[in-house]
Order: sequence, then C-alpha cells, then structure tokens
Amino acid sequence: MRQVEERGAGANGLVLGDLAAATPGWEVADGQITKTVTRKDFRDALLYVNAVGYLAERASHHPDFFISWNKVTLTLVSHSAGGLTGKDFALARQINDLD
Repeated sequence: MRQVEERGAGANGLVLGDLAAATPGWEVADGQITKTVTRKDFRDALLYVNAVGYLAERASHHPDFFISWNKVTLTLVSHSAGGLTGKDFALARQINDLD
C-alpha cells in the first residue's frame, strides 16, 4: 500500500486528516500514529497487548509496544512504505474495537 500524504490525496484517494478523523483516540505525529491506553493493572495490560498482537498477526502489520505497569502505548507506521498508510489506520480501528 502506498504512503498517505499529509496534504492532498494519498493512498486510495484518502487524505491523512480523513483517516485520522475516522480513527479516534490516535495521535498523528512524526509520521506515525500513537495511542496510550490505561488498563486495570499490569496483568490486564499484558492481556490487552496479547489481544492487539493477535490482531496484528492477522493483519500482518506489527505495532511497537511500550508497557509501563497499567499503561500501554502503541505506535503504528508502515516502515516499508516510509510512513503512514491505510494499513496503519485499518489496524488502529480494529484495536479501538478492543476497548
């Protein structure tokens, strides 16, 4: 999938702002999207990461994880495309459905 451009039409004629608006809870910065969630405790954070991992494997698209006790920060970017693609936002929307 092609990289989504910040201005103008990108992959599949979609604009970065439109994709971001359709993906609430994620911050677009530095060519990637990031979301931090707070879970009940460390165990719940690990269960959440495993659920995200399952979705990521199914999508063959893998986020970066950072866990700090009950907080999980997820970062998505398509390294092979050199930036954000529709694939990043599609996985982000699936992750949102876990909440």
